[in-house]
Amino acid sequence: MNGLTRSLLALAIGCTALTPAYAEISDSVVRVGVLNDISGIFQDTNGMGSVEAARMAAEDFNGGGKNIKVEIVYADHQNKSDVGSAIVRKWLEVDKVDAVVDVPNSSVGLTINSLLRDTNMTFLASSTASSDLTGKACSPNTIQWVNDAWATGNTTAAAMMQRGGKDWYFITVNYALGQGIEAEATNYIEKHGGKVLGSAKHPLGTSDFASFLLQAQGSKAKVIGLANAGGDTINAVKQANEFGIKEGGQSLVAFLLFINDIHGMGLKAAQGLQLTEAFYWDMNDDTRAFAKRFAARPGMNGKMPSGNQAGVYASTLAYLNAVAATGSDDAKVVVPQMKTFKGKDKLFGDTAIRQDGRVIHPIYLFEVKKPEESKYPYDYYKLISTIPAEQAFRPMADGGCSLVK
Repeated sequence: MNGLTRSLLALAIGCTALTPAYAEISDSVVRVGVLNDISGIFQDTNGMGSVEAARMAAEDFNGGGKNIKVEIVYADHQNKSDVGSAIVRKWLEVDKVDAVVDVPNSSVGLTINSLLRDTNMTFLASSTASSDLTGKACSPNTIQWVNDAWATGNTTAAAMMQRGGKDWYFITVNYALGQGIEAEATNYIEKHGGKVLGSAKHPLGTSDFASFLLQAQGSKAKVIGLANAGGDTINAVKQANEFGIKEGGQSLVAFLLFINDIHGMGLKAAQGLQLTEAFYWDMNDDTRAFAKRFAARPGMNGKMPSGNQAGVYASTLAYLNAVAATGSDDAKVVVPQMKTFKGKDKLFGDTAIRQDGRVIHPIYLFEVKKPEESKYPYDYYKLISTIPAEQAFRPMADGGCSLVK
C-alpha cells in the first residue's frame, strides 16, 4: 500500500467516523402520528379529515425518490392534556413514531411541545393556536403552521377596527386558545385607541350561550368577538341570531372559524360574519385541485378541507421532504432542514420557515356570503383583503424565543 493509498484510506475512515450516527431512518420506516379530536367539537375541522390529509401527503411524497416507507397512525386526544401526553409517550417509547402532526387544543399542544423538546421526535403543530409555541415555549423540535393566537387576534382586530369597530366585548372559551386570542386582540385594540368593555368566559363544549350573549348585548359594544372555535363558535353564532345581535347594530366577529363551521351553521346564520383564514379551498387552481381530491377521499363525502386539514397535508409533506433531503427522521436533523425552506407552497402561497419555528404565509380577511351570493357547494367566502406573510405573524424579535440569535 503506497503513501497516497494510505492517505486516501485514512481520509475515508475519518469521514465515516464523522458521519452522525443518527443520519438514518430509524427502523427503515417514517411514522407520522396524527393526534387530534376525532369525536368532539373539532371533529369536522380536524378529525378523520386530518388523517386523510396526512395520508394524501404520504401518497404524494411517494417515497421521496428513495423508496422511503411512510406509515400514518392516528389517535384521539379527547381535548385532554393527560390523554394526549400518554398517547405521545407510547408513540415515542413503544411505537417508534417519528413525528406528531395536527393537535388542535392549545393546552394539549403545549404539553406535547414540552414532552418532545429533548427527544428525537418532531412536532408539526399545524392546528395548535398558542403563539407561545414560537415564543417563550419555543422548542428546537417544533414547527408551527396555519394560525396562531397572535396572528388571529391582531389581524382580526385590525380588520374590524378599520371598519369602525372601536368598542369590544369578548365571549371567550376558558382555556389557553381563547385566553391567548383575547389577550392578543385586547393588546391591539387598546394600543390603537379602542376599548374592551368586558369579557365572558365559557367552558369548552358549551351548548347554551344565552347568558353570555345577554351580557355582550347589554354591554352595547360595537363588536362582539368570539374567541373560541369549532362547535362553540357554531352554537354562539346560531344563538346570536336568535337574540337579534346583528339587527341591534352589533357586529359579530369569529376569530377562529373554518369552512366546515360555516357549512355546519348554514349561510343564513353565518352571512356577514368577518373572519380571517390562512387557507380557502376556492382561492386558486392548486387549492381547488387539492380540495376536490380531498372531498373524494373515503369518509369525506364531498366535504371541502379546512385550513387545519390543509395544514396537516402541507406540514406532513414538508417534513417528509426534509427526511428525504437529509436521510434522517431525527428531529435534530430534520427540523433544521425544514427551516431552510423559503418558496411557494401550493396551498398556502409564499411561505418561509423561521428560526423560531413559525411558518409564515399570507392570511386573508373574508366575509361570509349571503345565501343568494353562493353559486355552488362550499362557495362561502368573499375575499376582503390579504395580509402579507411578513405582517400576518408576530415579529420574530418580539416573541422571546430562545432559539433566535
